[in-house]
Amino acid sequence: MQTDNRVLDGLARLLTDAAGAAKSVRGEVETLVKQRFDRFAAELKLVPREEFEVVKAMAAKARAENERLAARIESLEAKLGVKSTAKTSKRSQKANSRKL
Repeated sequence: MQTDNRVLDGLARLLTDAAGAAKSVRGEVETLVKQRFDRFAAELKLVPREEFEVVKAMAAKARAENERLAARIESLEAKLGVKSTAKTSKRSQKANSRKL
């Protein structure tokens, strides 16, 4: 059974339009909040997570290369019979690796 009640139809249309308007207002508010947050992060000079991860990977790669080169220097100095002046203990190497 369907009724032809103009008041109920108008009310239903009004509620539908109100829900759509509320959804668009929510989208606008989210956009404004995101813009404010991005501006705030830029003022604090925060880096995006992706850039941080790239730099972190570069630092890990450089650390591994330094350790490889230190081991090579030690072996070459051992072959030459020279005392190493740049030796670092295992404990200090572990402490340095924990910093990042």
